[in-house]
Amino acid sequence: MLLELSAEEIAEDMGFVINLGNTMEAYWEDLNHLTSGCMTIGDDTAKDYETCWGAVETTQEIIDGMKAAGFRTIRIPVYWGNMMENDGTCQIADAYFDRVEEIIDYCRKDDLYVVINMHHYDALLIQNHEKEEVLEAAKTLWIQIAERFEAYSDYLIFEGYNESLGGSQESDQLSDAELYDYVNEMNQTFVDAVRSTGGNNANRMLIVSGYWTNIDKTTDARFSMPEDTAEDRLMVSVHYVDNAKCWSNQIGNQTWLDYSREQCELLKAAFTDQGYPVFLGECTSIYESERIAADAIYTTSTECLEQMYQMILSYDFVPVLWDISNNFYSRDDCVISSESDRTLLLTLSSTLGA
Repeated sequence: MLLELSAEEIAEDMGFVINLGNTMEAYWEDLNHLTSGCMTIGDDTAKDYETCWGAVETTQEIIDGMKAAGFRTIRIPVYWGNMMENDGTCQIADAYFDRVEEIIDYCRKDDLYVVINMHHYDALLIQNHEKEEVLEAAKTLWIQIAERFEAYSDYLIFEGYNESLGGSQESDQLSDAELYDYVNEMNQTFVDAVRSTGGNNANRMLIVSGYWTNIDKTTDARFSMPEDTAEDRLMVSVHYVDNAKCWSNQIGNQTWLDYSREQCELLKAAFTDQGYPVFLGECTSIYESERIAADAIYTTSTECLEQMYQMILSYDFVPVLWDISNNFYSRDDCVISSESDRTLLLTLSSTLGA
């Protein structure tokens, strides 16, 4: 089904989002194999990789529970090098495609939006290959992905990369201007590759990745959104509006609130006001006690979550909780682990019509 909605309307309809983290993007690095970038695990089945970082096997019940908790979209990070032959062709294994598709189908059975991306594999390419090789590989990979899922409706959304745009081979020693050009070329390559496959992909919603998904870098005037043959079908992805204050242990205080709002204002001016929805592809789901400031106004993880998500929603950004197996959401019990977080998410999601 093709959605007769604007990008802004699709972003609003996506509601709260949760990452299926440390799951399909899990891999064990092996740079002796620079096509796949990873070693063979177990019997070399998709589920060997899915569980190699400690995740439980994804089931329909897990996804059902996420929907019941108030989530309307699932982000599935994917390392596409798993099970890939090291022959330089970057051909994704059919069996790996099959497992990703199976999880997408779990989500679609529950009428959820699904976002899939290229996760960690972008870093492998960028850090170990020349720019032209990286651009060609990105094109090859995204054409394969787009062709595999062309028949899926607009409820399946593609996100180009994760956090690695802005990097390069250490030996390249690119200038700031050259790095921004590289980032912009990677995003244009992603959009062009998907659109070239036609069908539903000609108009599919796409999420363009920011420079390191860093807000200050991405809102710099040197970052540009790609040209697109589809009208009003692009979002931009950045991560963690409060990241700097988290790592400096200032969560919950007035400085944290002021900084986060300043970051939101940068995004609003650079993107929302220009007609591009903002997809916050990873946001904190649990604030650890050691991150809470000594002068905190909000002193519990749930209180901090409430403040942050109310702020994010007030700007009409799409909030995407970063989560791994049995952390914020228990994949064993199929519910949000904390009762206070459970109540908060249901309350907030109800205001979005979830």
